[in-house]
Amino acid sequence: MNSLVCTVLFVSQDPKANKSAKAVFADERHYRLINCETEQDAAEKFNNVDCQLIICDEAVLANVRKNFLVTARVKGPQTARIVFGDDSKSERIGKIARNSAAFLRMRKPLKSEHLGMVAKRALEMAELSRRHRILSRELKLSIDDDLFGGHKEEAIKAPWSRFEKLIYVSPSMDALCAAARQAARTELPILIQGETGTGKELLARAVHYNSSRRESPMHVQNCGGVTDEALHSELFGHVSGGFPGAISDRLGLFRAADGGTVFLDEISEISPAFQVSLLRFLQEGEVKPLGSDFVQNADVRIIAASNRPLDRLVSEGKFRKDLYYRLKGFELDIPALRDRVDDIPALAAFFLERAAEINSKRIVGISREALDKLSMYDFPGNVRELEMEISRAAALAYNNSYILPKHFSEVIASIEARKDSLASIEADGRTLKEIIEDLESQIVFRVLTRLNWNQSKAAQSLGLSRVGIANKIKRYGLDQKARQLNE
Repeated sequence: MNSLVCTVLFVSQDPKANKSAKAVFADERHYRLINCETEQDAAEKFNNVDCQLIICDEAVLANVRKNFLVTARVKGPQTARIVFGDDSKSERIGKIARNSAAFLRMRKPLKSEHLGMVAKRALEMAELSRRHRILSRELKLSIDDDLFGGHKEEAIKAPWSRFEKLIYVSPSMDALCAAARQAARTELPILIQGETGTGKELLARAVHYNSSRRESPMHVQNCGGVTDEALHSELFGHVSGGFPGAISDRLGLFRAADGGTVFLDEISEISPAFQVSLLRFLQEGEVKPLGSDFVQNADVRIIAASNRPLDRLVSEGKFRKDLYYRLKGFELDIPALRDRVDDIPALAAFFLERAAEINSKRIVGISREALDKLSMYDFPGNVRELEMEISRAAALAYNNSYILPKHFSEVIASIEARKDSLASIEADGRTLKEIIEDLESQIVFRVLTRLNWNQSKAAQSLGLSRVGIANKIKRYGLDQKARQLNE
């Protein structure tokens, strides 16, 4: 396994079966047990957690052919699946097992000893299958080494790390996910900042499912382009007749998620008036539905996200300072994909494996030239754009072939080969020290420009202290250079 802790999704409404599962997977050093009572709840949690094993009661599945287990087979073929049920439903269980390619089917009542042994074998088989897929691809690559004019193609390998559905190899993402895991163990609000498409909602869901609130619901509300009245109704609820058109009571997400998490996306877009209402809720946990005279309480953890730096909006007077500090119990900044190029091959391989399953194709890998072009592209749409590129390429590529540059969109396929950056450097009578200082000033200036002159983030990106980057700005006159360019 990529992780020492295996996530087990146990789907059943049977109290005895649930008791057996809790006994088998009680050791939190090796297992994380997530219980679900309905097929819909199981599907939602499967979409948001990195799950290694599903154990499902046939009684919760409404359809033999179209059900959660069959969907999981397509979306997560690496996840082991076990189905169980009463002896009287043997024929139905058999059909479900065949349609979902289950590892095994079991009979009720589930005995803890038997369940533990079967689960262990299923996880071992899943791991062996994963390693076999990787070795098979590597073997084919060694045979086809000269297939494309002597240029060896890249294998789909899986040395990446995961934080639920987030895939990464870069040190910056490793540090971010380590901080997110720490944040998950607390009850503090979390502020996630990053460009559109970087995976802010995926990170929020990963935090929720690694917190003590994972058995309670997580609800999502996008705050962009929503009126104050509509947003108040969505979050705080309303009573019948509370405003024109309110024909029935509405619970509101804060009360619906009581004991769980509410993710507020595009928090920077809420109005000053609504900022006051949200601040009140964060301070007191009080919920007053529109049109109601009664105040109720809700125990909810808030995770907010913004694609614009809130500290800058605070300095511009567009966002309340007190609300900003309430939201940032933990502040997690997701770097743009262009700032973590090391993640591109791993993400591309992951998306390709999934796209190949969906398209029922066997795609060997991605050519080195294609990977180079991906690494040279800026990806303004970040990870979301990369996923669409790989999905498109997988649909165009032939079975048993490689992804080539021609399978990408024109903007990426037309990128010229990378030039050796050192080859274009001329001494021009300068000393080595002068050349290095010139390069250093250019790099620091570009990073500052990209990060809107946020010196703290630039220092972190370059591995410098805040004092160190301030010294370089002064030494090279970078602030003066920026003013000249803006005039």
